[in-house]
Amino acid sequence: MDAQNQFKFSPWTLAVPLYFVLALWVVYWFEVRNGYNFNTYGILPRHLVGLRGIVFSPFIHGDIKHLYHNSAPLFVLLFSLLYFYRSIAWKVFIYGTLCTGLMTWLIARKSYHIGASGIIYLLFSFIFFSGIIRKNYRLVAVSLMVIFLYGSMVWYVLPVKESVSWEGHLSGFISGLVMAFIYRDTGPQKFQYEWEKEDYETDEFDTLVEERNGLDTDLNPKQDDWSGF
Repeated sequence: MDAQNQFKFSPWTLAVPLYFVLALWVVYWFEVRNGYNFNTYGILPRHLVGLRGIVFSPFIHGDIKHLYHNSAPLFVLLFSLLYFYRSIAWKVFIYGTLCTGLMTWLIARKSYHIGASGIIYLLFSFIFFSGIIRKNYRLVAVSLMVIFLYGSMVWYVLPVKESVSWEGHLSGFISGLVMAFIYRDTGPQKFQYEWEKEDYETDEFDTLVEERNGLDTDLNPKQDDWSGF
């Protein structure tokens, strides 16, 4: 897929992240409005029942502050994924989310892990590393933009705060890096001029130039031809 078709805006590029973030707010509103507590649907490490949290946990948030801080980066990063990597966006999102959840289930502390932070770190990591790996100037620019906006998030893959699920952040970060390597040859690639491609063949213009250069060489008199003067 060429760059012109790859980087093409569509209504779904904006609608998907908007609806996804809206769904998080609807779930939180429903939970508060009816007095429910969905935390038990989060990821509970190394318990079979906790595996359901791989699907449900991104939609569950502890309080409105938690949800608020996740909404903006989730929207921006998901929009960036769909716009710049639309041919592989769904694969990265679905497989990456499953990988993030499963890794959290395997390594995290025994507690209910909730929130969309793991997905945010997944998207952050994939977009950053994928742009660097592909060496496409547009994607490198996006990588730098992501670092500028959300670079401070890297600290939270470490146990710097007891109440934060750093294991989920770390799982998302690693999953994004893995996805970037798996799909490095799919989607937008580094721009190459025709003469840089392996299958490049000399065109008619180059052939004419070579023939003309050869003709000029034949017409140049040798020094011995003027020896009679």
